[in-house]
Amino acid sequence: MTDVVARGLTKTFGRVTAVRDMSFTAPAGTITGFLGPNGSGKTTTLRMALGLVQPTGGDVLIGGVPYARLAHPRRRVGALLEATGFHPGRRARDHLRVLAAAERIPDRRVDEVLGQVDLAEAAGRRVRGFSLGMRQRLGIAAALLGDPEVLLLDEPVNGLDPAGIAWLRGLLRRLAAEGRTILLASHLLGEIAQTADHVLIVSSGQLRFAGPLREIGETNEALESAFLDLT
Repeated sequence: MTDVVARGLTKTFGRVTAVRDMSFTAPAGTITGFLGPNGSGKTTTLRMALGLVQPTGGDVLIGGVPYARLAHPRRRVGALLEATGFHPGRRARDHLRVLAAAERIPDRRVDEVLGQVDLAEAAGRRVRGFSLGMRQRLGIAAALLGDPEVLLLDEPVNGLDPAGIAWLRGLLRRLAAEGRTILLASHLLGEIAQTADHVLIVSSGQLRFAGPLREIGETNEALESAFLDLT
C-alpha cells in the first residue's frame, strides 16, 4: 500500500506564500478529495509532490520516499495536471507511444488505456481535433499508462460532459477498490462529495480541514474558514 504524505510543506514565491506548513495523508485504497478555490495552493502542492517545484520547507513522501527517489517513478505515480501538454499534430495513439517508449512500457499497454478511457475509436485522430473532454480523457490515459499505484489528478472533470463525469467517478472508484491511492484536486464541492472518501480542504495555502467526507456536514466551520463558495 502506498500512502501520499505531506509533512510541513511550504512554498514561497518571492513575498507570496503559496503553501504554508501543510501536513496531510492521502491513504491507499481511498479517493482523497483535495478541495479549495482556485489559487488556494492545490496545484502547487501536486507539483511539489511530483518534484516539479522545489519546496521551500517540508516534503512529500510517496510510499515513504520522495518522488525523485522512486524507482521508475512514472510507473509508480500517474498524474494529470493539465490537458494542454499535447502536440496538436500528433495522433492520440502516437502521443501515448512516445510516453510509453520513454518508460519502456509495451505498446500493447497504449491500446489498453485508450480502451479504458473510451478513446479506442479516436486513437488515430490528431489531437488538434479533440474537444477539451477528449483531451482530458487522453491525459487520464497517459496517467494510467504505467499502471500506477498512485494517481494525482488536478481538476480532471474539466471539459467532461455529465456522462463523462459519471464514467470518471466509476473509474476512480474501481481503481481505489484495487488499493490504489487517488488524490483528486477540485474546486467543486459537489463533485468531491460524490466521488471522495476522505477530504482535505485548503484555502490561502493552508489546510483547514482533513477527515472523512461525512464529517464535512457536521462542521460548517471547515467550509467557512476556507472561504469557499462552492456548489
